[in-house]
Amino acid sequence: MITFTPLAGSAKSKSTTPLSYVLQVDDVRILLDCGSPDWVQEPSPFQDGADMEDDSNVKSTSPPWQAYCEAMKKVAPTIDLVLLSHGDLAHCGLYPWAYSRWGLTAPAYTTLPVQAMGRIAVTEDIEGIRGEIEVDIEEPVEEDAQKQDGGLEVEEQEKALPTMGAKGMCVATLIEVHNAFDSINTLRYSQPIHLQGKCQGLTITPFNAGHSIGGTIWKIRSPSSGTILYAVNLNHMKERHLDGTVMMVRPGGSGVFESLVRPDLLITDAERASVITSRRKDRDAALIDTITATLTSRSSLLLPCDSSTRILELLVLLDQHWNYSRLTYPICLLSRTGREMLTFVRSMMEWLGGTISKEDVGEEGNKRQDRNKRRRDDEDGVEEALGALALRFKHLEFFPNPQALLQRHSSKDPKLILAVPASLSHGPSRQLFADFAAVPDNVVLLTTRGAEGTLGRALFDKWNNSQRGDDKWDKGRIGRNVMMDGAIKIKMYHKVPLQGAELEEYLAKERAAKEKEAAQQAAMARNQRMLEADEDDSDSESDSDSDADDEEEVREALGGDMDVDEAGNRRRRRGMKKSSDGADWGDGDEGYTKQLLSFDIYLKGKVSKSTSFFKSVGGQTQRFRMFPYVEKKRRVDEYGETVDVGLWLRKGKALEEEAEKKEKMEEGATIEEEDKIAEPPSKYVTSEVEVQLACRLLFIDMEGLNDGRAVKTIVPQVNPRRMIVVHASEEATNALIESCGSIKAMTKDILAPVVNESIQIGQQINNFSISISDEMLASLRMSRFEDNEIGYVRGRVVMHSNSIIPILEPASSAFPSSQTPTTKQVLNKRKLGSRPQVALPHSTMIGELKLTALKARLAKVGIQAELVGEGVLICGAGVGSLDNLAETVAVRKVASGRVELEGNVSDVYYTVRKEIYQLHALVAAA
Repeated sequence: MITFTPLAGSAKSKSTTPLSYVLQVDDVRILLDCGSPDWVQEPSPFQDGADMEDDSNVKSTSPPWQAYCEAMKKVAPTIDLVLLSHGDLAHCGLYPWAYSRWGLTAPAYTTLPVQAMGRIAVTEDIEGIRGEIEVDIEEPVEEDAQKQDGGLEVEEQEKALPTMGAKGMCVATLIEVHNAFDSINTLRYSQPIHLQGKCQGLTITPFNAGHSIGGTIWKIRSPSSGTILYAVNLNHMKERHLDGTVMMVRPGGSGVFESLVRPDLLITDAERASVITSRRKDRDAALIDTITATLTSRSSLLLPCDSSTRILELLVLLDQHWNYSRLTYPICLLSRTGREMLTFVRSMMEWLGGTISKEDVGEEGNKRQDRNKRRRDDEDGVEEALGALALRFKHLEFFPNPQALLQRHSSKDPKLILAVPASLSHGPSRQLFADFAAVPDNVVLLTTRGAEGTLGRALFDKWNNSQRGDDKWDKGRIGRNVMMDGAIKIKMYHKVPLQGAELEEYLAKERAAKEKEAAQQAAMARNQRMLEADEDDSDSESDSDSDADDEEEVREALGGDMDVDEAGNRRRRRGMKKSSDGADWGDGDEGYTKQLLSFDIYLKGKVSKSTSFFKSVGGQTQRFRMFPYVEKKRRVDEYGETVDVGLWLRKGKALEEEAEKKEKMEEGATIEEEDKIAEPPSKYVTSEVEVQLACRLLFIDMEGLNDGRAVKTIVPQVNPRRMIVVHASEEATNALIESCGSIKAMTKDILAPVVNESIQIGQQINNFSISISDEMLASLRMSRFEDNEIGYVRGRVVMHSNSIIPILEPASSAFPSSQTPTTKQVLNKRKLGSRPQVALPHSTMIGELKLTALKARLAKVGIQAELVGEGVLICGAGVGSLDNLAETVAVRKVASGRVELEGNVSDVYYTVRKEIYQLHALVAAA
């Protein structure tokens, strides 16, 4: 049985991002994608004041992603398998947080580019947010101490990480991101993996989905539930850096990849089912013409973009245009991870496709000059990636923040700026927009619609609402640019250093915290030394056992502990104060309190129970003790004084940690603790600024996704038995369902669940464990079907006293003698002179006939076959003509599990029937 539950990105939803679904196949729970929302959402600045006030009141109560995060937190520990399809935030952005904080430690699989690009995208996002907004929750430190051996040992428990960040933002740390993505298993396209453990029996295979480098269609094969396809965010078009999805066979331009045809369940998105995308040629021309016209007029362009996936197509297009037109204007990329992203891509050239090649992308026209330049770069260590012969963008410049850009280029110089993120919710793109939009003739060029509740989506809606009916983005035409006017108010986020009284207060708190921590560390060190000294006492030689016993007795008599100095000697703590009962109490400066008894009082406890040489008649005599003294003996062995092993172990551990830290720093690894110390004390500031709009606004769709025409063509060709629609608005969902409903051969079993709605497909199957006896196993006749061996069994189940698992035995003795028919009954049923009746063996054919597979098998044996009508295959010499109809056979699929073979008795008939049998597993009883 299959159970499907959307956690986010469901059908008939207003917000289609992020994508995350739970697919349960029998008892295996699979998480399909683990995307994150845009954590910095706000009302649209173009709304009226009343609407903005209403939205702010709604958003202040709970963030829009809270329900999704709560659902993910609940199901994360129960997941058995994680499959990621694309390397952007919408598909894998929440995985590091769920892996580190919510227990999503199930095996995860994806392709190598998705792992690398997902790491880049999440790193860029968390660094941008953490650099502007406070996301960590300051919680009071709770120390759980476990006391043992009279309070001598204190174990410090690890502090649990918070499961939710500040304001509900689940923004992971950099270390958590690296650990999470390092745990992912990477696969190649068309590489089947037979899972083990709880997922045993499942086979997963990734296929090319297009849209992003490494983008994946997941094929899940279950022996009980059949084949399941998870295909979201596809692109059938060939781009500059990628090939189209494998669902469109090349060459020919039609048909579906054979391995993906006729699945039992197809899970696909319909986000753009009602959209008609303009031609790629028109979009590229509009983009290039806008950029060229703006730069030649001495103005600049701001192009918000993502940090890992779709930016590659833009960079290749821009580099080709710059080389062809010999432009000298700079292309500025504002991204912290831009260089790292290109280094990863250059090391994964085998995953690229489209029109990209080593000769025409990122290279200069003169090959000799290119060769010399590459040699110089390699000698200087500019590029260390092996095989990095392409994607060397000569005109591209990298900047970590807007301040570095302004230091290099004046604000008046014409330039093309690519800034992350594409949503303009935070980061460099938002900071630049505040100043950029106020300059006349500047152009803000949008290539994606952005997520709901962001400034990027608000700008897109503003542009789209300003277009005429036929020029809107979903009508298949390129719209016109819009002159912005008026003023809007947006929030700006900054992290500024502390100054004055705030800085002094912060430093005072830091000093107090360090002193407290140092005191705690000192106390723990003293306790550790005391424990090691006690251990040494217990392991000492027999000649010193009596001394140790005396010292232990004295310690107990004194009612407290003794400290151990650096040389390993014990000493009493100092400090005395008088209590209300007249006893002397020692209160050391370390915070330990113990009772020091005077020497001339009556001792109780173990001391008083000790016997002396002289005894009284009535029992033990009372005993008083002299001034306590224990002779200190230096512990020696045959080689001299013994070595303090604990001291050396602590020193060795400290040296190893220091060496490991130094090695990580040499390799360039980022250590967050040191980064925090190196950073000056800062605070987070939120301000509201008024932006005067004077720039031009234009949207050109460069998302690289299937439009409605492609979706409505590909889905019927896949022809699934059942289909689940996800990641779509209500309008798009209804459009795809209506389109599929108008096709006669298309399934009518189409489901569109909403968020947190669980739908079930199939029937519940109960599995039981049973053991087959040796006699039964020897008589089985097994037939192979796909990856399984199947046999027909007829027997009885018995239970033995020495086994808890039932055993299946042959049915020879299954019927008791009372049920055996009598001779009279047999004679009454038999006719005189007839042979005795013999029961025929039971047989079953397992499998489902595919006419395309039968046609291919018949072609190998020399029989021509042709598909005509719906579900009919004509075989034999009469195919295509009226001659030799006697040698023609028709194979027709009537219903599920029923096949009709119609024709005259001939060699063709028996050959076709034999091939049909060969496509099934014939299971017969003995």
